[in-house]
Amino acid sequence: MPENNAIQPRTMLENNLEMFDQMLEFKKLLLRYSSAMKMICTRLQILDEDYAIMYERNPIHSIKSRLKTTASIIEKLHRKKLPISIESISENLHDVAGIRIICSYLDDVYEISRAIQKQKDIKLKSIKDYISFPKENGYRSLHLIVSIPVNLLSDVYDVDVEIQIRTIAMDFWASLEHTLKYKKQIKNMDEIMERLQYCAESISELDIAMMTIRNSIELDDSPSDVKSQLIEKLKKLEKEFN
Repeated sequence: MPENNAIQPRTMLENNLEMFDQMLEFKKLLLRYSSAMKMICTRLQILDEDYAIMYERNPIHSIKSRLKTTASIIEKLHRKKLPISIESISENLHDVAGIRIICSYLDDVYEISRAIQKQKDIKLKSIKDYISFPKENGYRSLHLIVSIPVNLLSDVYDVDVEIQIRTIAMDFWASLEHTLKYKKQIKNMDEIMERLQYCAESISELDIAMMTIRNSIELDDSPSDVKSQLIEKLKKLEKEFN
């Protein structure tokens, strides 16, 4: 007969209950990330509308968001040789929730970054400026890791979200580069990388040129007197709210 203090094997019910608890906790974790992502996207839409009223233009061209898949989360933890657990995800992965902001002009990228950092309950955790300091392959974008409090039934959680801000031209380049990178059996890789870098430089010059043209147009397009300027603004405001 086994001794009383001998370790008894776990029953199938106990194993199933533990698995169910883990699945439930993982779903709750994803809810936090999804909620944080939605909250920031809503803030961005409001900011863009505010810019339209105050400055008669929209600095944000489009907003994209994504939540990492379970497979992608596990693969990244495995690649980093980190434990696969709820705690490990929360502590080590800062891009489970991701938002990409596409701006029309280069200066709008930094303007939106400043506007995000001014939000009282959004905390900036890190920033990487790949526009001023591009990656070796030519990649350009502004990356922010921020945290925002998410109120759920059980508690309030500070949740990390990665925000990438770039111009239309930068996004076009990054999308094509990403597609090409995963093509199989690429020949002349060094030559292709060199051409991609050249394209990235050309796009950077294009961004600066387009911003300069826009600034010139805005300076030349202002009404000649205060009364005319006020009337034009009122007309635009009426269109916004009708």
